[in-house]
Formats: sequence, C-alpha cells, structure tokens
Amino acid sequence: MSATGQIPISGSVAIPETELSWRFSRSSGPGGQHVNTSATAAELSFDVANSPSLPDPLRDRALQRLAHRLANGVLTIRAEEYRSQLRNRDAARERLAALLRDAIAPPPRRRRPTKPSKGMIERRLQNKKHRSALKEGRRRDW
Repeated sequence: MSATGQIPISGSVAIPETELSWRFSRSSGPGGQHVNTSATAAELSFDVANSPSLPDPLRDRALQRLAHRLANGVLTIRAEEYRSQLRNRDAARERLAALLRDAIAPPPRRRRPTKPSKGMIERRLQNKKHRSALKEGRRRDW
C-alpha cells in the first residue's frame, strides 16, 4: 500500500482504501492458544462492479475476466496464512492488486499465421537429406 492510502494497480489506476471493506475472524491452522482468541484472518471485499476508481473499459474487462470469482460484482479475498492480522491484511491487499492487474491487462496481440518461404523449405529438406546421408554412412552392413 502506498502512503496515500491507495493500492496501486497499474500506471494510472489505484484503488483507495475507502472502497475496501474488511472482516476479521479466527484463523485456522497453527498458532496454539493465540489462534483461538485472536481474529487474525482477514477477508477483503472490493466492489468491482460499482467502483468509481476503475474506468469503464477496464471495469468491463475485469468483470468479464473475474466473473468466476465475483459474487454480485464483489470480489472477496481471504488471507489467513500469517499469525498476525496486519500481515494478513497486507497479503490480502497484495493479492487484490495482483488479481486486478491481471484482469485489466490488455489482451495479447493476435498471432498472425505465417508460411515458411520456399527457400526455407528447400534448406530444411537439404539438411534432412544431408543428416540422413551421414547416418547412412555410419551404418555397418552385416
């Protein structure tokens, strides 16, 4: 998280902390008696569908690419790998940023299929004949 209270996503896109909602609960896993009494698991929710921070084309792209992870347009991330609530909050923020960065990235360029030139085909066939002749020369006739 930056000092301005925003999570940087890409060059011009950042999500302000005010658009995030947090819930905390008891975490499972190791930790002994501490884990039974502390709400260290962090659950971060971000409303992708209604976020004013995302420009319309990026929001549409994110909604489409994250459709399987959204519930009513809200993306929820749960972090409970650390014993500290603060570290789990940071982990959830980082995961949100990574997910959104991948979701709003422009699609890759389409591959334009190409055809090998006649010269290239000829060189490949010549090379195959040459290799074949070399190997043929190594054979011993019984």
